[in-house]
Amino acid sequence: MKVSAATRSRARHFSMQAIYQWQMSGNPINVIEAEFHADNDMSKVDTEYFHELFHGVAAEKSVLDECFKPYLKAMTVDQLDPVTLALLRQGSYEFKHRVDVPYRVVINEAVNLAKKFGAEDSHKFVNGVLDRVAADLRKVEVEAKKK
Repeated sequence: MKVSAATRSRARHFSMQAIYQWQMSGNPINVIEAEFHADNDMSKVDTEYFHELFHGVAAEKSVLDECFKPYLKAMTVDQLDPVTLALLRQGSYEFKHRVDVPYRVVINEAVNLAKKFGAEDSHKFVNGVLDRVAADLRKVEVEAKKK
């Protein structure tokens, strides 16, 4: 399959949903991933990217939480709604491990998913937090964009 912006976007969409399901159910990630492949048309999805995001977030959950925890204002990670938490974890993972993806793309995709699946105005919160995480994890790239 040809990797495109659309297939990557669909991978992020399904990965966020899989992360959400994993957070809520506690089921093994391999079981959840198999269900996604069985229940969804994955023909137009970058399945390798879906796999990487889902497994990467699950493997590094605690490390990723530390990336955005300082920017939650008076909230704790446990107080975040599950969609927002999934998006912050996924975005932080991409910042850390997918430097080939511009930080603005990561933020834009997360904001769009928050608008679609999150609570009202959660996209503003996701945007603000990920913008600060990007400044930490992608400092050189963020500074270069400002110039």
